[in-house]
Amino acid sequence: MTYELALVLALVVVTVVLFVTERFPVDVVALLALGILLVSGILPPDEALAGFSNEAVITIGAMFVLSSGLNRSGTLEVFGRRFQALAKRTIFGATFGLMVVVGVTSAFINNTAVVAILLPVVVAVSRDLDLSASKLLMPLSFASMFGGVCTLVGTSTNLLVSSIAADHGLEPFGMFEFSGLGLIFFAVGTAYMLLIGTRLTPNRRRPEELAATWRMEEYLTELVLSADSDSVGYTIGEAPLTRDFDLDVVKIRRPGRGPLPIMAEMVLEAGDALVVRCNVNQLRRLLQKEGVIIEPRARWREADLEPREMVLVEAVVAPNSTLDGETVVSSEFRERLGGTVIAIRHRGALMREDLKEVKLRAGDALLVETSQRRLPQFRASDAFVLVSDQPIQEFRPSKAVPALAILFFVVGSAALGLLPIVASATAGAVAMILVGCLTPEEAYRAVDWKIIFLIAGVLSLGAALENSGGAELLSTLLSPVGTRFGVVALVSALYLATTLVTNAMSNNATAVLLAPIAIAAADALGVDPRPFLMAVTFAASASFMTPVGYQTNTMIYGPGQYRFSDFLRVGGPLNVIFWLLATVLIPVFWPV
Repeated sequence: MTYELALVLALVVVTVVLFVTERFPVDVVALLALGILLVSGILPPDEALAGFSNEAVITIGAMFVLSSGLNRSGTLEVFGRRFQALAKRTIFGATFGLMVVVGVTSAFINNTAVVAILLPVVVAVSRDLDLSASKLLMPLSFASMFGGVCTLVGTSTNLLVSSIAADHGLEPFGMFEFSGLGLIFFAVGTAYMLLIGTRLTPNRRRPEELAATWRMEEYLTELVLSADSDSVGYTIGEAPLTRDFDLDVVKIRRPGRGPLPIMAEMVLEAGDALVVRCNVNQLRRLLQKEGVIIEPRARWREADLEPREMVLVEAVVAPNSTLDGETVVSSEFRERLGGTVIAIRHRGALMREDLKEVKLRAGDALLVETSQRRLPQFRASDAFVLVSDQPIQEFRPSKAVPALAILFFVVGSAALGLLPIVASATAGAVAMILVGCLTPEEAYRAVDWKIIFLIAGVLSLGAALENSGGAELLSTLLSPVGTRFGVVALVSALYLATTLVTNAMSNNATAVLLAPIAIAAADALGVDPRPFLMAVTFAASASFMTPVGYQTNTMIYGPGQYRFSDFLRVGGPLNVIFWLLATVLIPVFWPV
């Protein structure tokens, strides 16, 4: 055990723990690991920074641009309208159609983009049909993963493992090399979700208006200021009522004038009725305060909260959002976006108190009050995926044919061997800008830079694990399985290990760390490493048991009002089914 090996193994353990606990953003953790490898001298600068010029990283960045160009053409918007029409006739058929289209689309463009576009459509349809949105959102997310394993460009994981294989002198993966087993997974997974999965999914999100969905009636109270109130004559920000009590003024009704927008400089008057959000302890204190009359309501409705110019919206923090890791205060939410956060669904928990210092994470659902004037700003923001209000985008339908032609060129030229995938994807990304599908600014915003930095950082950790002998050491723990029970058993063990790890942390990080170990294990047994790499590749994209292992699961976590156990209940059996299928079929498609 050398110093370098001990440090690398310790760094891998710490990195994995930080990935799982989400104590810091995953891209920051990856860059921290890269920095330690540089400072310690374990990797020279050219090797440590090689991840940023890795062909897979460049290809993944180009595919983000291609996905955005296709999105801007309005292609998926057309399907969204068709889904709404079909759902009114048959929900089973609509769900099947949803999963098929999402799966096929996700085989060629970014999964996150597909789910982001269809998420508000699915919520709206479930509300119109008086159906719990939780019954549809999980099939939406899972279908994107089913489709992602069908082609080389279906998910960044496939590109990464292919690049790692090429770095070890192996043949890169073909564009449709995954398709045989991928389509079987797709068919079995879709059948499971339609016949079993939706039955196992509880009705979490009620098809009600936002105030009821977020159970705001439990924390909203109406106060009327009498003439002797010590808050009369003060602005909202300076009034003793707001200064001495932990409450937020959500709405004001003034006699003779009706509802008024909330402005910090507004001076309170006698007779003003204030709708405030506060907890039970604050309410008890308010009952003892002179000059304040409590007007209880049996049930609050959305209309009670909204003056004509104010609206409630539900928004999910996007995976690449600038809000990820920030608080409501540090992000200057109200100043920048002109909205007030009323409640937060954070990792399955509904939070309505002490919101100012809650650290926001990708996938958190926010209930926000904003003005009609500010609503277009929310719709256009890259920081959110609007759930309650279908975003109005400026689609470019005249660019639909060029966008599809560019995508066909990228896939076809790579499949036929005319160009390497990195060359065709890069050319396609540039073509999207040249033909007007995207502006240069939109192309830059389309790239999920957190994913790029995460992958580049983890690639350096994978290189250190291999150079230090760590991959070979860890492979010795797996080799006895192949020696004693056969190579197929080792393929099965690798798939199972990858599935368990990827459900706890990033699928990309899982693939980068385990692929070198798979190659080392195959070399130790003197067999072809391709079946082992396929086990890692397929398993890394099979993150069904938790809401944090895959971005699309994280996106639906808050809007579906799921609990962690829901993913385990629905996704656990699916992971077992895929594991058994992989154990039997990987040796068939890629003989050991």
